[in-house]
Amino acid sequence: MDLVDEAAERQKDEADIRVGRRVRALRLERRLSLAELAAKAGISIGALSQIERGMSSLRVKVIWPLAAALDIEPSALITDGNEAVNDLYCVRADKRRAIPVKSEGIAKALLSPPAATLTGMLVTVEAGGGTAEAYAHAGHEFGFVMTGEVELVVDATTYVLKAGDSFAFKSTLLHAFRNPGAERCQILWVNTTKPSEVRDGA
Repeated sequence: MDLVDEAAERQKDEADIRVGRRVRALRLERRLSLAELAAKAGISIGALSQIERGMSSLRVKVIWPLAAALDIEPSALITDGNEAVNDLYCVRADKRRAIPVKSEGIAKALLSPPAATLTGMLVTVEAGGGTAEAYAHAGHEFGFVMTGEVELVVDATTYVLKAGDSFAFKSTLLHAFRNPGAERCQILWVNTTKPSEVRDGA
């Protein structure tokens, strides 16, 4: 095999790895097991596993049923390597997923990729917005106030935090937060539980 063939083969292998990571990321985002996605797409678990690990190319006859099973356009599975898309290990700024919230004036965007153990969020609290009530759940959390100010209540103690301040506490402690200021507050918030596992008041 000459250098040109070796380069072409290497590019193909890298493309297969990128596609495999993309498939796995999409599967994890939808909280599907290998068996569930394979069944929906009508392919074997072994074949899907090889695709996700970049050991097998995504064949044309598999693209359509796999895309349908993931509820996406087929082109999303085979995007060019230079295109900015979410991956197993990264989340692009313009492709963050919103996390549903209950309270008024709060928005949460998921910053962590599907393979992450920690859940990173960008929490935006509008002026006057805040949690409807104090809540608690399993895990631990850490936050860094990026802009504005937030009034954080942890275990009946109130803290007024401004840009540059940070915090950390056990999530089992009752906690709540609100924005007492006149401008929007943004917090980089990290949690050890997944969004679906957090039964919170926000």
